[in-house]
Amino acid sequence: MTSTSRSNSALRDFLASEAAGGVILMLVAILAMVVANSPLADSYFNLLHAETGPVLSDKLGPMTVHLWINDALMAVFFLLVGLEIKREFVDGRLVTWQQRRLPFIAALGGMAAPALVFLAFTASAPALARGWAIPAATDIAFAIGVMALLGSRVPTALKLFLTTVAIVDDMGAVVIIALAYTASIKGLALLAAAAILGGMMLLNRTGVRHLAPYLAGFALLWFAVLVSGVHATIAGVLAAFTVPVVASPGKPDSPDSPLHRLEHGLHPWSAFLIVPLFGFANAGISLKGFSLGTLLQPLPLGIAAGLFLGKQLGIFSSIWIAVKLGIAQRPRGSTWLQVYGLSALCGIGFTMSLFIGMLAFATTPELVEEAKLGVMAGSLLAGVLGFLVLRFASPAADAMGAEAEIEREIATDGDVTAIETVTGTL
Repeated sequence: MTSTSRSNSALRDFLASEAAGGVILMLVAILAMVVANSPLADSYFNLLHAETGPVLSDKLGPMTVHLWINDALMAVFFLLVGLEIKREFVDGRLVTWQQRRLPFIAALGGMAAPALVFLAFTASAPALARGWAIPAATDIAFAIGVMALLGSRVPTALKLFLTTVAIVDDMGAVVIIALAYTASIKGLALLAAAAILGGMMLLNRTGVRHLAPYLAGFALLWFAVLVSGVHATIAGVLAAFTVPVVASPGKPDSPDSPLHRLEHGLHPWSAFLIVPLFGFANAGISLKGFSLGTLLQPLPLGIAAGLFLGKQLGIFSSIWIAVKLGIAQRPRGSTWLQVYGLSALCGIGFTMSLFIGMLAFATTPELVEEAKLGVMAGSLLAGVLGFLVLRFASPAADAMGAEAEIEREIATDGDVTAIETVTGTL
């Protein structure tokens, strides 16, 4: 297989797998809602809370099916997130500060504005302030899944830009989880985690390229972090940063790169099993007793407003200001209306927002359910608005020329150069 075809398929396969995973996630979320409000509801909730393991942590209590999904399987998801972040910074779309500039600006605006909107809507209930980060995250699989339904109506430049912004967004979410949602620390377990992480870093420094030791280290690190009181999924990101990478900028992924091999190996499992399982286990909200008045309570309303209003305001205004100040250029082949549609689409928070909501109100189950309702409502509104804007937005005058140029860049120089081209950084 030639370098050209491999480079071409690598980029397209990534977008295609994210799109397919997003569509599956939509279907699973709908299924969970149907089951949770059907005669099968009791069986559904009993299965999730069935005890299936020992008490590994005083904070968590006995391990249940729900905890295995949220704390163990999602640690693998966060391992993949960490691998993607490291790849982008070492061998991808965020190698240079010039490439990082616009995605960082957009992602920061897209995290700050939803948090401020949430705090404004919940100002009358200070106890809810702990949920400020819930609307700050974007679900890349869901967003790309919606884009997939639009086909060629969405410029390739916007699809690539969305994936880059989402990577930075994920990085911010990981930092928030580590710093804002760690209540108590067990020093001995944390020390053990530090020792394991140090050992994994030593493996990297001494040139170990086999994946088995890193995967074993990840399992041990997960257990130590779980017991320490820090959320166990952080172990996935920390472990990912120790996996060696062989950079090959502008070319297909190196077959000698452990990070690339592990990322490619994990991606289908994450997209088609782990994330859908998480969605099925957490999107099931019983609507018994809920009414429109429930949705208008400060918590769900604040989350929905943060995702629907805050995301589009933060991302679009950040991009507009950056372009007007000459800091960056608008993605090539796109119009301002299409950029607005993308900004609205980023309000689909789902996976990460649900996850943060459960961390923020772990001791108050009724607030977790309200948070889920807000996430679902805000994500639905944002998804519909983004879809409609992108569906009916007229293409840019230079759209055909930009698409042709992107095709040439992908075919000859790989996705790194292609993204530099479509974002105007060359």
